[in-house]
Amino acid sequence: MNIPERILMGPGPSTVSARVLRALGSPTLGHLDPKYIELMDETCVRLRQVYQTTNALTFPVSATGMAGMECIITNLMEPGDEAIVCVNGVFGTRMVDVMERAGVTVHQVNVPWGEIFSDEAIAEAVQQHPKAKALGIVHAETSTGALQPIEAISKIVHDAGMLFLVDAVTSLSGHQLKVDEWKIDAIYSGTQKCLSCPPGLSPVSFSPAALEAMDKRKTKVQSWYFDVSMLKAYYSGSGKRAYHHTAPVNMIYALNEALAIVLEEGLETRFERHKQMHLRLRAGVAAMGISYVPKHSLHTLNCIHIPEGVDDAAVRTKLLEDYNLEIGAGLGPFAGKAWRIGLMGHTATKMNVDLVLAALKDAIG
Repeated sequence: MNIPERILMGPGPSTVSARVLRALGSPTLGHLDPKYIELMDETCVRLRQVYQTTNALTFPVSATGMAGMECIITNLMEPGDEAIVCVNGVFGTRMVDVMERAGVTVHQVNVPWGEIFSDEAIAEAVQQHPKAKALGIVHAETSTGALQPIEAISKIVHDAGMLFLVDAVTSLSGHQLKVDEWKIDAIYSGTQKCLSCPPGLSPVSFSPAALEAMDKRKTKVQSWYFDVSMLKAYYSGSGKRAYHHTAPVNMIYALNEALAIVLEEGLETRFERHKQMHLRLRAGVAAMGISYVPKHSLHTLNCIHIPEGVDDAAVRTKLLEDYNLEIGAGLGPFAGKAWRIGLMGHTATKMNVDLVLAALKDAIG
């Protein structure tokens, strides 16, 4: 095989460090081997530290980020339940779709793509739909680069007696995310973004209130693979672990090493690094006359307007062919109108920021 080494600055995956790749290539063990169980437990401890939670049930779902969405929805929601879902991009829309496939009646709160939700809009939706069991929202909307403040929203949701469900696929370890302090009941992410691990796992965490809601279910979880009532006997059982599925052993090695790197750097230091790289990129594109799409921008995913008259695909092709550099295209209403530049984890460096700025300047002409 002759796989090129790209500089991955799109919406994901991000560039994976040599340390994580070496861990991925370690000898494969059986998924019930005591040494593997020990390492898996260590991985879950590290996940709790990065999520800033003491939730006992915090583990990596054996599939990519959207599996985390399916996992929390299929376990917490039942056919006939009502839910409020906030939609301001692709992944809010996807949450609606997954909810509806689970037989949930969804009440959407919509704002234009690239914008965020006000506390007042959430409070109004909660008041209008008092029977809703949960409210779901995207913390970091990858399709638009918008960062949604959620701490005050959590209080609104809990005061109404609802569960608070959060998509943190593009924010975990890149932005401040305090699961316990912000009282998030269920959250999911992906390994391929700010954790800079290959795609293939979706870290999730469930609060005690979420576990209580699962215990009160009247119907069987529609997904056998994502049924937490069985999974928890493997990921958080004591003594002999109950077999459920063959875990992706080598991917757990990789995640364990990626989490070690995060914790060695320190969360606050890591958040500040992402912020500074965002500001460096922002200053650079502003000097080129290019503005950002969202007013409230992620540090980890920068969605910028394509200058008028510039060919979107031609620029991205030149970056790939001449600089071995990948950036992302716009989605939905932003297709052909925006670029998405990822500054996530191992990719968020001064060298990469300066390279993408120079490459864009050359490609735009």
